[in-house]
This record gives sequence, C-alpha cells and structure tokens, in this order.
Amino acid sequence: MSRQSIVTAGVLDAALVLLFAAIGRLSHGETLAGLGVTAWPFLGGLIIGWLLLRAWRHPLSVVWTGLGIWIATVAGGLLLRLAGGQGVQLSFAIVTTIVLGIFLLGWRAIAALVRRTSRKRMPAPV
Repeated sequence: MSRQSIVTAGVLDAALVLLFAAIGRLSHGETLAGLGVTAWPFLGGLIIGWLLLRAWRHPLSVVWTGLGIWIATVAGGLLLRLAGGQGVQLSFAIVTTIVLGIFLLGWRAIAALVRRTSRKRMPAPV
C-alpha cells in the first residue's frame, strides 16, 4: 500500500466524519461555527480506530478495516460525547450508526468495486 493511499484513506475518513457532523448541525438549524464541538468525539473515535486496527496496513479493506473503523468511530464517538457532557439519545445513536456506516464503509466498497473493474479491463501480461 502506498503512502499516498494511506493518507488519502485517512483524510477521506476524517472528511466524511466532518461531513456527518456538518449535516447534523445544519439539519437541526445550527450554524457550522460549532462544528468542532460536534465533530471532535467522532474524530477521536476515528483516530482510536485507526490506531487500534493499525488501519494504515490495509486502509482500503472493507471487512477488517472498514467495519472496525466504523464501530470504533461510532462507539468511541458516542462515549466521548457522553464523557464531554453532551447528550446521546437513542435516535441520535441510531442515525449516527447508519450514516457513519454508509460513509465509512461506502467509500471503501466503491473503491473495491473500482479496483475490481479496472483489474478486469487490464490486459494479461505477455
């Protein structure tokens, strides 16, 4: 795995967590001024997931890395949110789980599909 792929995967994960937080704030009529307050617990969970899973070894893997990062981001984010004095309603936890699952697993699934498709199109070595 190239260094560029690892960096791209990490940046994409973080960008999608920020997008999740931004969508949540805007859907509740809040401004983006407090984006950091909303996003930090989930970015913390994401970082914990990357470190625990050593995600840099297989950042594009849907099953091992993707599932693990998704679980770590949701669980870690909700726990850090509670520890930080922010509330966690059941409906919020459900929406968080679904949206972050779509985001963090979805881009990896699309990347896997693109890789598979491009491999099929490449001519066999002579």
